[in-house]
Amino acid sequence: MKQFFGMSQSGDLKKAVQGLKNPQAILLMSNEKQFESHVEELEQLFPGIPSIGCIGMSYDVRMVENGVGVVAYYDGVTAAANVLEKVSTMPVKYIRRLKKDVETVKSSGNNTVCIDFCSGNDACVLTTIYSVLKHENIPLVGGTGDAGKVSANGKVYQDAVAYVLVKNHGGKVKAYKENIYREMENYRFIASKTDKAKYVIGELNGKPAKQVYQNILHVTEQEITTQTFKNPFGRISGDDTCIISIKEVDGNALACFRQVNDSDVLVLLELGDYKKIVRDTMQEIRNDFSRISAVFSVNCLFRYLMFSENNYMLEYLQEMGTLGNHAGLVGYGEHYNNRFVNQSMTCVVFE
Repeated sequence: MKQFFGMSQSGDLKKAVQGLKNPQAILLMSNEKQFESHVEELEQLFPGIPSIGCIGMSYDVRMVENGVGVVAYYDGVTAAANVLEKVSTMPVKYIRRLKKDVETVKSSGNNTVCIDFCSGNDACVLTTIYSVLKHENIPLVGGTGDAGKVSANGKVYQDAVAYVLVKNHGGKVKAYKENIYREMENYRFIASKTDKAKYVIGELNGKPAKQVYQNILHVTEQEITTQTFKNPFGRISGDDTCIISIKEVDGNALACFRQVNDSDVLVLLELGDYKKIVRDTMQEIRNDFSRISAVFSVNCLFRYLMFSENNYMLEYLQEMGTLGNHAGLVGYGEHYNNRFVNQSMTCVVFE
């Protein structure tokens, strides 16, 4: 199989897909102003080809911040794309679509991945989707787009998750998740007075969450939303840590980008040696694959901002490009199998 990446900084879709022939699956990453017209135009250019799309920045060895990027798979691929609607209330209502598509693609062994673009309510969505995928050992990689819109097969949806199943006839696929944070010593909390609907943490160990965060890190209220680049929270889940980014201050509470429940055990995280961690991830991938056809990744917006502030983003993309054909999306939350994470990178590698 092969992966195509085309882009236009000005949002010219025809320019972005120039040279693309006989695609078997397409991922569209567009800007908010042109998204709906791009979805329509893409379907006209490649009618009937399984496709999903969202609003967000994209990249290969360069960033596309406000134009359009297109990833396509061809030459040895079977694919099916669809959508689960009403994700804020009842995504399971549409689960038969996914079951049917899994049967159509006929995954065998470890050669198929599900890539998804979501408009929100990610944790519930992933639980729903993975209830089907886990029985076939199909990994999932994806992320949240902007403005609450996604597309599937030429149609725009709100309150939905679009997905594409991609079967690689040329070999295996494998998903990865990268965490560039480590646990700070002696800071473990029990969350309380949470608001699950608004993703709010009211108290930590019985004290106002804002006050606890400020006292430990010695930051002003205005600095909290940028300090989370270096010091997000983490929720312990078995032998894994789910990163929880702070979105904003809400009175004496902290609103986050993912749900926290009463009695959840949280830790405070600190930024590790991210350049070394990136190199370690790349080495792990090389150890697993003797030859790589493609890599598709989703990097968190906060990683993009932090890497950019440290003049590392372009260096990072150049490094990832040495793995092979690498492209991806800057998301507002990252998906890895049944997990919704923040400030992370998830990716799928195709043999």
